[in-house]
Order: sequence, then C-alpha cells, then structure tokens
Amino acid sequence: MSGVLTPEPLTQEAFAPYGDVIEVSGAADKLINQGLCGRHHDLAKLDFGSGRAGISLFDAQARQFPYALDMMERHPDGSQAFVPLSGVPMLVSVADDLDGTPSTPRVFLSKPHQTVNIHRNIWHGVLAPVQKPGQYIVIDRIGDTPNLEEYFFLKPYIVELL
Repeated sequence: MSGVLTPEPLTQEAFAPYGDVIEVSGAADKLINQGLCGRHHDLAKLDFGSGRAGISLFDAQARQFPYALDMMERHPDGSQAFVPLSGVPMLVSVADDLDGTPSTPRVFLSKPHQTVNIHRNIWHGVLAPVQKPGQYIVIDRIGDTPNLEEYFFLKPYIVELL
C-alpha cells in the first residue's frame, strides 16, 4: 500500500508523537555567562537505554523531488538526534508501528536550523537533506547490543512538493 506523500511543515505539535523538534523559540529559560548567553534548557528527551551517548558526524547526499521513500528503520534501544551543520533543510519521515512494521508514513520538511530527536523505537526514514548535501551531528546510543531494525516497502512511497 504505497502512494504519494506531501511533506508537512516540521512543528513540535505535529511531530510530538514521534520525537522532539529542537529549536530556539521565545525567550531563553535563563541567562548565563555573565548575561551574554541565553540557555534554552532541556529541549529533548534523549534516551540511551543501557548504552551510552555517542556523537557522530554524518555526511548525507542531497535528495531531489520526487523522492522515493523505500525503507524505514527504527532503533529499539535508544533515541537518535540529528543536528544540522550545513543549514540545509531535511525531510523527516516517521511512522507509527503496525504489528512490527511501519504504518503509512508522515513526512515533514524542516527549516534549515531545526534539529530533531526521534524517540526510541519510532520508525523513521534515512537522513535526507533536500537539494544540497548536508553534514549533521548525530547523537545516539552506543552499546554492545544491536539497535537497528530495517523495513523495506514492497512499493516505495513517492514524496512530492505541492
């Protein structure tokens, strides 16, 4: 059961069932560093289960429209955060679990400065910067046990902009 998907704007309200949108919004929680730095505090629920936090750098190739969403993955033992370094928007594809497989995906289009933290065990697409390559800091679980499940759709979903 595949079809055409249209990206939605990435907002905290729409993305809440899948994870956190991390961005500066409103006034800082407090000022630090002699009042010269605003701290926007505790913006994501990072979860590393029995592992530890790891920071990696990802270099991702650009994706063009129409984009074929043919695979999703999930990490049962920890969350995964994507922090853009290149100022490139990204597609963020997520889906609810349907008896061990992804349901019909939702696709979000980030603004260049938005970071996402995808919660533990949430189906999501691969890192997909739009139009230009992107570099990202990825904060996720490092541990001795496997933390990756993949699902390949029999027929890909096609993501198109309106």
